Formats: sequence, structure tokens, C-alpha cells
Amino acid sequence: MTADEVRRYLEYYQDLGVKTLFRREVTHSAATPQSSAIVEAPSLPTLEPAGDTLLKILEDIGDCKRCRLHEGRNKLVFGTGNEQAKLVFVGEGPGADEDEQGLPFVGRAGQLLTQMIEGTARKEGIPLERRDVYICNVVKCRPPENRTPQPDEMEICGQFLYRQLQAIRPKAICALGSTAAKALLGTKEGVTRLRGKWQRWRDIPVMVTYHPSYLLRPYNQNAKKEAWEDLKKVLHYVYD
Repeated sequence: MTADEVRRYLEYYQDLGVKTLFRREVTHSAATPQSSAIVEAPSLPTLEPAGDTLLKILEDIGDCKRCRLHEGRNKLVFGTGNEQAKLVFVGEGPGADEDEQGLPFVGRAGQLLTQMIEGTARKEGIPLERRDVYICNVVKCRPPENRTPQPDEMEICGQFLYRQLQAIRPKAICALGSTAAKALLGTKEGVTRLRGKWQRWRDIPVMVTYHPSYLLRPYNQNAKKEAWEDLKKVLHYVYD
């Protein structure tokens, strides 16, 4: 295994929240010279699970009780849209409407997101509807009182988000809000500093912009204009 391959494996496990990898020493017979002792490489899964699909990921999640978020969950919110989408939107987590229906971005913020996608595409002459993209969240269960997901919750649920993105392999990702940006980029910087510039998750370009719920606040009119500019940039990159 080359140094680059080892680095990629370590980055992959870090993304999944794995902190420690163990290696097992091979037991040698008396005839084996100790000076040439061999250490067996750890048995590692491939970076992209063979034949992984959104259905397989959903089956693996099951009736998830891996973190505390399941305690107040009504419905698990996995994702929705085109499974071969060229563009994926990643939000923070389900709200009350999403928890009720089991679908992401169906409340007021979701309605605004739909308007942003379809309205911007129409103005830019791009034939695109919401159903043509894929939409999901960092965590799949609603946090109590819509609070920000805790780091351990994001770590546990993040493994399924990463698999979703690997299975879809979009041309670009649009991260909605600071939680999505943190999950994908591992950054502590806010949206204001990240937005408008291309970032990267693995080898996929990422554009960070404001979460639609932030744009619903009446005092964020400038942010709304900036979000539309971000979306224009994403749509032209993906669909031109």
C-alpha cells in the first residue's frame, strides 16, 4: 500500500468518526526469523463500498437508535430527489414538518428552497425543477426544539451522509448553513466567510451558502441576494 493510499484510508475513517485503527501482528513459527518479522495489514473496507446504493444505506440505517436524537423522533428523514442528481443540497437536520412527513425541506424553509432552485433556474434559462436535484441533511432525526446537532450526533449520522454522497457522486454539492459546512469541510469558519467561493469535499466541489431558514428572517435581505448569487454560480457550474 502506497503512502497516498494510506492517507486516503485515514481520511476516510476520520470522516466516519473513527479515532483509532489497530493492526494485528502475525504469529510466527519457530522457523521464522524474528529479524524479518511481518506485520499483517489491517483488513480495511474499500473507500467506496462495492455496489452501495441509497436503498442499501437506508436499510443499514434501519430503525436507528445510534444516538440520542432518536428519542424524540417521529419519522427518520433520509433524503429525497433524483438518485442520479448532478447537484446535491445538504442541510442541517429535520424540523417539525419534516419530522412529521419524513421528507427534508417541506416546511417554510423548504418552500423557500424550492423557490430558490426553480426561480433561479428559470431566470438563468436552465431547465431544472426541485425533483431533479437531491436533498438531504447532516442528521436524519429532528434535534429537540430544532437545536444545532451536537458533534457526536453529527459524527454518528455523518457516516450515512458521506455514503449518500459517494453513492450519488454529484458534480457539485451545495451546503446550506454552517452545520452542513462544518460536517463537509471540517471548518469552524462561518457561512459569511465561506460563501461564494468553491470548497471541496473529497474531489467534489462544494458551494456554501445560507440556510433558507436564515433567509426567512426579515432583517436578512442582503443575505438573500447573496444566496441567490451563490445558487446561480452553482447552477451554471453544474448544468452549463
